[in-house]
Formats: sequence, C-alpha cells, structure tokens
Amino acid sequence: MEDDLPTGPDLRLLFDEASRTLSASLVPDPRFPRIDASWLRKRLEAASYGNLQIRPEPIKQLIARYNAGEAVPPTEIAHCVDASLQIMIALDGLSARLDLIPAKGGKAATRDALLALIHSKGIVEGLLPEEIDRALAEARAEELVIARGQAPVRGEDGRLESLLPETRERVPRVDASDRTDYRDLGEVQIVRAGDALMRRHPPTAGTEGLGVLGRSIPAKPGRDVRFAAGLRGAAPSPDDPDLLVATTDGQPVRVRGGVMVEPVYTVDAVNMASGNIDFDGTVRVRADVHAGMKIRATGDIEIGGTVEPATLEAGGNIVVKGGVMGSLGAKGAGKDAATQVLRCGGSFSATYAQQARICAGDSIFIDDMAMQCQLDAGNHVRVGNYRRGHIIGGSTRAALSIHARVIGATNRVRTELEIGNDPALARTVKEKAALRDERENKLLEIGKLLTLADRNPGKVSPEVIARAEETAAALSAEIEELREEEGSLRERLALTQLARVNAEQAIHEGVSISSGEYTLRIPHEFGPSTVRLSPQGLGTFPLEGEKQQTAPQRPATERRAR
Repeated sequence: MEDDLPTGPDLRLLFDEASRTLSASLVPDPRFPRIDASWLRKRLEAASYGNLQIRPEPIKQLIARYNAGEAVPPTEIAHCVDASLQIMIALDGLSARLDLIPAKGGKAATRDALLALIHSKGIVEGLLPEEIDRALAEARAEELVIARGQAPVRGEDGRLESLLPETRERVPRVDASDRTDYRDLGEVQIVRAGDALMRRHPPTAGTEGLGVLGRSIPAKPGRDVRFAAGLRGAAPSPDDPDLLVATTDGQPVRVRGGVMVEPVYTVDAVNMASGNIDFDGTVRVRADVHAGMKIRATGDIEIGGTVEPATLEAGGNIVVKGGVMGSLGAKGAGKDAATQVLRCGGSFSATYAQQARICAGDSIFIDDMAMQCQLDAGNHVRVGNYRRGHIIGGSTRAALSIHARVIGATNRVRTELEIGNDPALARTVKEKAALRDERENKLLEIGKLLTLADRNPGKVSPEVIARAEETAAALSAEIEELREEEGSLRERLALTQLARVNAEQAIHEGVSISSGEYTLRIPHEFGPSTVRLSPQGLGTFPLEGEKQQTAPQRPATERRAR
C-alpha cells in the first residue's frame, strides 16, 4: 500500500474532533518544488479523508504558497458535513417531494430523522413507504415523490338528451355502420302539443380530493347547460323545468340548445289555384309544383311529385320524390327563368334534375341523372343510387366531393366541375377568429379590473366586482364555444384540400375539372377514376387506388390566370 502513495513533500494532516475540521501543513522540499490539486486529493484519499467537504479556496492558497517556496502553516482545508433533508409540498397539496443530500464525512440520514421531518411538515396522507426506503438505502434523492394525495375528480358536464331518437337534424344521417346516408332524409315527423322532446341532465359536482396534509380539495363542477331561450313551439314543462315539451303540433327539429317545433303546412299541389306559399315552418306538397310558382319555408320542403320551372327556398332540407324540370338554356324561357332556383340551407334530394339551378348549404343527391344543371353544394354532390347516376353538361360545384357513375357523355358535351374552392368558408373562419380575438380582449380588460380589485380591497365596489365576474364568466363560455366552432371550421377548410371527383364507371372527353388555380381538361375517355390534387396539380388516378391512371395520354393540368 505504501508504494501506491503519491510521492511528494511531507504533508501533515490533523483532524479536530471538536470542530470536525481537517487541517494541513507543508514544509518546502527541494526534491519536490511543485504540487497540484490532483496530488493533494490522492494524499487525502490515502489518509481516508477523501469523503470530507473540501474547501476550495484554502486549498488553492496552500498549493500557491508551497509552489512559491513558502512553508505552509496548519490550514483548514476540509470539514465534515451531515446529510441534509428537505421536503417540498406542491402548491396544489397533492404531492410531497424529498431532496436528500448525502453526508460528506458527517452523519448519514436516518429513518427517524426523515419521519420526524415528515411529521413536522404535517404530512399525514398518501405516504409511499417504498420510495422512502429507496431514498434511505441510496442515501440520496432529488425531488423524489414520497407522498401523493388523491386528486379531485371534475364533475361531468350537463347534457341535453333527445327523447325523440328519430328527430332529424338539418344534416345527413349516419347509420349504425358509421356511414353517412345522404339520401335517406326520412319522412317528416310530427309531434303533438305536450309531447316530451328533450331532457336536461344537470352537471355533477364531482368528487373532492384529499391533499397530503389531510385537507380536502374541492372538485370543479361540470359545466352547466341550459335549454336555449326562445325555442319556437317548445318550452320547459311547468311540472319539470328539466323536461322540454312541445307547445304546439308540428315537426321537431334539433337545434343548438334544444328542439324547436315547426308548424307543418300541407297542400295537395302548388299551382294557380293554391297560389305561392310563404310559410314559417315546414311545407309538404302531396303532388306537383307547377311552373312559375314559388314556395318559401323556414323549415323543410317536401314535394311528393315533380317540380316544374319554379322557385323553392327552404331553411332546412328540400326533398323531391319525383324530379325537377328547370328552364336553364331553354328556348322561349320566360323572364323569371334567371331567378328560378331551388335553394336550401340543408340537403337537397331528388330522383332526377334537368336544366335546373340547385343550391344546397350541405349536399345535393340525385338518384338518376343531372342534365344541363347548375349544381352548387357546400359539401358533396352525389348522383346515382339505384339508377343511372349520370352528370351530363352544365356546371357542378362542391367543396368536398363530386361523385357519379358517369361524368360527361360520348358526344363530348361540355361538362364543368369545380371542387375544393369555398371562399365563404374561408371568410367565415376569419370572422370567427376576429370575433374570438375581440372577446378575448374584453376578457383581458375585465381581468385587469378584477386584479386591481383583488390587490386593492375597497377600491372597487362589490357591485362592480360582481358584474365583472359575471361578465367574465359569460365571455369565457363564449370564447370556448367560438374556439370549438373555429376549430371545426378549420378542419373542414383543411378537408377541401382533399376534395375529389369520383367517376365509378367512366369520365368522358369534354369534361373540365377545376380546383383553386388548377384546371384539368379530360382529352379522352377514362374508366373508373378519381380526380384530385397532387403535388403536380390536378391528376387522374384509378378509383380503387392511389397510382396514376395508366392511359395513352395524361390530361394536362392548366393554371388559371390570376
């Protein structure tokens, strides 16, 4: 062992038991004119003092004085340090963390000392014995969780439960297989005054938690939900304010915050005998709508027969059990031909359409054929279910998809399609974002007022504080709702970039497809095909896969002039 000691001058070490300090002295030795920190450290380790807390500055001075040829009197260069324990309790009271700094030549941490510290901190719940044992065994710990409380469980949000499972919203229905059936709009459902429509389930209070100090932590209750004010044809029951009932006979329609009941107007036919119809509710026509007539309804319009060149406007859906005959491009069409349109806020459905102008806020569904029509849908256009499914001539626009069995015709009739471009949707996204920013700025100003009141008691009157808190709560709820709406709209806007045209059987020469700045002209017939955006612009692909359509010629993509 002596041979392993580093050579050098005579280092004399003295440990004082009372102060628990280590002193060192050196006498110059011409054989060893210089020493360094590494040499000194090895000598301390060899003397079993390497675990003490070193004092860097005295050691630096000791080395400097010796290297200058001076004798070094006894100098304190190290001391003993006991292990230290520190426990921090989280602000939410749900956890306690331990820092254990190991001893350096001093006393090690003991279980009794740690338990005494835990007791002094008032920790009585959620102790983790295994973690405590591990910290003591390893003689060190850094932010080790040694106690964990029970977090409170937030209450469930209130909800509105429809008591009419077949009630139709103004969107296409989704079947049990999670597929959207755009054509099945169902029959008009009728309720009677007094029928139950919807039940409100209030929010729950939640389950309170328990902190490591044994104090209960209150739970945050769920968000409340209320029936919307002014639901037409519906009101809370006098005997049960959580039950929404019909106050009149009519068609139930699900809306935000409840169900409203629209009155239903039924007529055999719309002609010169019946006159035009302008009705605040749903209109049912058992037979036909004759040429030149007009129907306006805030709810749905259901036609049992056919529609001749006429004008139909509905806030909900339009269902035509027969077909639609318009007058676009017809010779001898009257002066009203330019204004004749079938327009609805929801979805449009018919067996066939010819020379008709149809606009739907959601989607357009035609079973047999759309010939020389102007079709404009917010989401989808689908032509073909049980029948032929042809789009021939005219123009068709949809934000998400256009789907038919055959698009165009063998005689190269001009057929124009447009997908993906929805300026109205982009405009709505911007409007929602601007409105949200405005509400957030208002909430920020109210927050400043409440902060001022909190820091300066008595400076702001209790009435002003109460109004500010009420306004802040209302703004927070509105901002959250706007965020959800904006997020949903942005998702839908992103989907427009995935828009496509599908032809199940064939797409013919003479068809022109555009999306944003790109236009694709079909130069010859293709079989089952999908047209969509690719990195090179609009391209034609097999309907079943994602590889490019193999054909003698690939349609050339043109950029629209800006």
